[in-house]
Amino acid sequence: MSRQTATVLVVEDEDAIRLTLRDYLEKRGYSLLVASDGVGAIKQMLDHQVDVIVTDYRMDVLGGDYWIKFLATYCTDKRVFITSGFLRPEFPIPFEVIFKPFDYAELDEKIQTAIADLA
Repeated sequence: MSRQTATVLVVEDEDAIRLTLRDYLEKRGYSLLVASDGVGAIKQMLDHQVDVIVTDYRMDVLGGDYWIKFLATYCTDKRVFITSGFLRPEFPIPFEVIFKPFDYAELDEKIQTAIADLA
């Protein structure tokens, strides 16, 4: 699987971050989908094959602990990265947490590794 064949879903309620990250990852060659909350993300996953999810933790609509529970229950076949400026390292999250602010190039490397692992 390559960047061009893997689909990344970015879930972020803050417009500036969501759109900037979308643009960056598209320029890096990924097939990209976006959603502004967990409900929108579920709709994207029902309509499209998604391989990697990069999602904010704290969102007004289906975010936080229930979003994490959903991902852990129904998205076991996907690689999930949680981004957060809210979580602390001691919070038990079953996915890799990337703390905000983060470097987009580092996220790109993590996505590349996840895609290679999925292949």
